[in-house]
Amino acid sequence: MKKNSLIYSDLSKKQLENLKEFYVQKKVESMSDLELKQYVREIISHQINDTIDKEEEMEAWREMSNFFGEQFEIIILEMRTKYNDDKNVLEAEIDPQKQRLELLERNNLDQEKKDMWDD
Repeated sequence: MKKNSLIYSDLSKKQLENLKEFYVQKKVESMSDLELKQYVREIISHQINDTIDKEEEMEAWREMSNFFGEQFEIIILEMRTKYNDDKNVLEAEIDPQKQRLELLERNNLDQEKKDMWDD
């Protein structure tokens, strides 16, 4: 195969976007149904199972919720029942902003108590 003398930086942003879209279209058209299903399964599995942080976990949760719709709660309850012996329950994370507000309120209450006794 002949080595390309052109590189991506030889194209404008719009040209590169169009080339990429053309590639995606042709790649998908060239795949069989089985190949497409396997590829999509791999992508979705990676997207849902390989979450790294709270934000990605919440995004995966929203995606599952949107997909299952009204059945989502029922499915969750079934999973909890089916895997009830699994004691590794994720603890709810405390919202950092809420935690800061609670600390500020507590500090304000402490300050008010001090001011009351200073009189």
